Amino acid sequence: MFMGEYNHTVDTKGRLIVPSKFRDQLGDEFVVTKGLDGCLFVYSKEEWNNIEEKFRNVPLTTKDARKFARFFFAGAANCEVDKQGRILLPAVLREYAGIEKDVVSVGVFNRVEIWDKQKWQDSNTYDDMDEVAEHMAELGLGI
Repeated sequence: MFMGEYNHTVDTKGRLIVPSKFRDQLGDEFVVTKGLDGCLFVYSKEEWNNIEEKFRNVPLTTKDARKFARFFFAGAANCEVDKQGRILLPAVLREYAGIEKDVVSVGVFNRVEIWDKQKWQDSNTYDDMDEVAEHMAELGLGI
């Protein structure tokens, strides 16, 4: 399970250091793709295979399924960690997430999210958590 929040920068070549705690779980090769809310999602190979399997069972006659599959898979890239613990984030993914320099890598259960730092700060306010918690409890996720 991924958890924690780490700040890093992307260099001029588009390389990003992957926090060592995340690298330990992700391995040397993993998948980065367009995520929701304007961030990038990072999955281990094993988790990515699980996602692929779920999509195999979705009928292609459903327009939303086709659209989401295009969004999710067309933007996906295999990334390998170099000797300095960095990955090269493809330009199309950096552009999608608005990543230029400062980033936040966040562990979120079965994935890592990579955010432009300013977007992370603007998008993740928690002043409505009591209301959100009530909705989560309705889903059976009470704490």
